[in-house]
Amino acid sequence: MRKEFVILGGIILAVIAAAYIGSSYYRSSVQEVRKPTNTTGPSAPSGQLLRPDTPILGPADAKVTLVEFYDPECESCAAFSPIIKKILKDYDGKIRFAARYMPLHPNSLNAANLTEAAGEQGKFWQARELLFQKQPEWGEKHGAPATAARPDISTLFENYAMELGIDVNKMNAAIKENRYAAKIELDKKDGQGLGVRKTPQFFVNGRMLARFGEGELRALIDDELSR
Repeated sequence: MRKEFVILGGIILAVIAAAYIGSSYYRSSVQEVRKPTNTTGPSAPSGQLLRPDTPILGPADAKVTLVEFYDPECESCAAFSPIIKKILKDYDGKIRFAARYMPLHPNSLNAANLTEAAGEQGKFWQARELLFQKQPEWGEKHGAPATAARPDISTLFENYAMELGIDVNKMNAAIKENRYAAKIELDKKDGQGLGVRKTPQFFVNGRMLARFGEGELRALIDDELSR
C-alpha cells in the first residue's frame, strides 16, 4: 500500500511540474510575440524599417511610426495614397510616416530615381504624389494587353521634373552617375529582410499589417496608440 502511495505521489508531482513548465513557456512565448519592435532598428535578420536618409513626414516624437514599402508604378499604392494623407490628417501630431522603395515593376527604378532627384532639391513628397497622379501616362498597368508605344519615359520624366520646378540638368547628371542606386537597392533588401513580398506593405511601430485595408490599418494604429 505504501509503495502505491509513493508511486501515485510521484505521478502527481510530475503532472504538477509539467503543468508549471508548460505555463511558464506559454507566458514567455506570448510576451515574446507581443514585445514591440524598435522602429529605428527592428530585430530582423536582414532588414531595417528606417535608415538615416529615409524621408519622414510628421513629428519626431510621435507615438506611432508608420512605414510604407511602396512601388511608384504600383496601382494599389497610387490608389491608397489619398487614404494615407487622410490618416495623417486624422492622427495629426500622433503619427509620423516614412516612405521606402520596393521596386517590382519595369519602370519603377526610373520613377524612384526621379523621386530621389526631386528629394535632393526639396521636392520628394511632391514628386511621389505627382508620379502617382501621372501613373497612367508612364506606368505599365497590371494585366493590361500590349498597346501602342508610349512616349519616351525619359522625356516624360523631364516634363514632370519641370512641372515640379526642379533643375532637370542636375537630375539627369545624378541619375547618369547612379547616385541613388545604392539607396534604392538597400530599401529593397531591407524590405525583403522584413518579409515584404508585395506593395504596398505597411508597418506600424514595427508590426507588419497582416491584411491590407484602411480599416485594418487604422485598427493597428489605434492599438499602438492605446498602449
